[in-house]
Amino acid sequence: MQKSALIFLLSLSLSAQEFNNFTNAPKFPNSAFFRQGFGRELPRVEIQPPIRLQDFAGTDRLELSLRAYLELVMANNPDISIQRLQIEQFKNNISGLYGRFDPFVTAGFNATRNTTPATSVLQGANVQSTLQQPFNSQYTQLLENGTQLQVGFGTTKFSTNDSFATFNPSINSFFRMGFTQPLLRDRGAYVNRLPIMVAKSRLRQGEYQMRDTLLRLLQQAELAYWQVIQARESLRVQEAALDLNGKLLKRNERELELGAISALEIYQPKANYASTEVRVTQARYSLQQAEDNLRRQMGADVDPVYRNMAIVLTENVAPPSDEKPLDKEYFVETAFRMRPDLKAQLQALDIDDLAYRQAKNRLTPDLALTGAYTGNGRGGNFIPRPNTIGSGVTTASRLIPGGLGDALNQVFAFDFPTYAMGLQLRLPLRDRQGQADLANAALSKKLDTLRARSLEQNIRVQVLNAVTRVESSRAGVRQSQITVDFAQQRLDAEQKRYDLGVTTIFFVLDASQFLINAQADLVVQSVQYRRDLLNLMQVTGTLLEERGIVVD
Repeated sequence: MQKSALIFLLSLSLSAQEFNNFTNAPKFPNSAFFRQGFGRELPRVEIQPPIRLQDFAGTDRLELSLRAYLELVMANNPDISIQRLQIEQFKNNISGLYGRFDPFVTAGFNATRNTTPATSVLQGANVQSTLQQPFNSQYTQLLENGTQLQVGFGTTKFSTNDSFATFNPSINSFFRMGFTQPLLRDRGAYVNRLPIMVAKSRLRQGEYQMRDTLLRLLQQAELAYWQVIQARESLRVQEAALDLNGKLLKRNERELELGAISALEIYQPKANYASTEVRVTQARYSLQQAEDNLRRQMGADVDPVYRNMAIVLTENVAPPSDEKPLDKEYFVETAFRMRPDLKAQLQALDIDDLAYRQAKNRLTPDLALTGAYTGNGRGGNFIPRPNTIGSGVTTASRLIPGGLGDALNQVFAFDFPTYAMGLQLRLPLRDRQGQADLANAALSKKLDTLRARSLEQNIRVQVLNAVTRVESSRAGVRQSQITVDFAQQRLDAEQKRYDLGVTTIFFVLDASQFLINAQADLVVQSVQYRRDLLNLMQVTGTLLEERGIVVD
């Protein structure tokens, strides 16, 4: 079959706007941020109708070569589309793991009114009333090298009826910058990206698994094609047998009328004709079932226009002409190089290595360097007061206005800085859970290595058996062809002998039935050869390439 690039199409998809919203998180304060967070719309799933069927449809039938049929299968089969959509889950997992490096902003505001009776003259009022209004905000982000950054800003407004207060209301502000740098555990970009690397490795493994499933689905679809051809050829053979038995029956009835044969000799031709009619009816129903399965594979069953349209398959089931022996070791090496399930199993070893490094990192002592800087500022209405506490009398002076701007000027002028540096150590004296995780990671790699070895052995056996079946079915086709030739010669000979009157009708009918059986067996053997050849391409992992299919 001529190769051509068959593109992996999706018949089940999300709209472009929704897909981008799911995979690329919008940033604040973009309008998409609010639509996604506060919108009420549910995702709309659009199932496309079957496509490209009209390209191969005539006035009353679908005419399909194997290549055309596979194009329709790749475009319309929902099982194939499901495999593609499942890969998107792995991609979303990668995007989600990058979320640990996303920045966060937290903010809070409180207002607290407090009224208490005075217990001392120094409180400046008989009933002390205060209003405290703090505002705090903080920006936090984890960098890929493990550094935790914090940037914070806050201000507090404090009002009171205390007659001794020199700032009323008073405003205290601060600006803080800090960091926490791991020195042992979680230190470096490689360690902190390990979960993302595992997710990417699982994506590659998922792609191999999807390709393996696609091989099996494509094999099932092509088997359905050859099943229709076998049912069609079987029906043709049975119809030819019915025509032959009908002619023999008419001839014997004529001979009976002329008295050339006795009445006892007419029952065998009638019985043969009746049994052939039954086989023709059975063959027609078998063909109908095979065609219904074929329509499902290419999506024609969901479209009323093509649901009952006749199907004509143009692929030839001629016996193979290639007599060249197959090189078993070549096919084994090809399978080791191409089989996607083996690649997926080998990819598991990469995942095991990454999991081992993650477990080993968790056993490392947690030592971190911390640092912080804080700038402070004060503002508000300043009320200078004389020192009159000894006389028990306070005298108000003139008020000097002030506010938040004074506090911010002091904060960012670094007039009142605070510095801090430190080390934090968390040292588990015994970590049995961590040791168990490390041991399980090493055990998982050993198990996956043995599974890979077992799979390689199974692949070798599968390929050798597939090659043997191809050679056997090819030999079976040759033998069936020889049997058909001899059966035709035998029928011709028996017909001539019967015409000469040296044999009975029984031997003619037996020869005709033998020819019918031989022709039916040739059809079965020819289709079986196609099936075995298809199985060989599947077990060697070359089916997609042989059929010219590109997974996009």
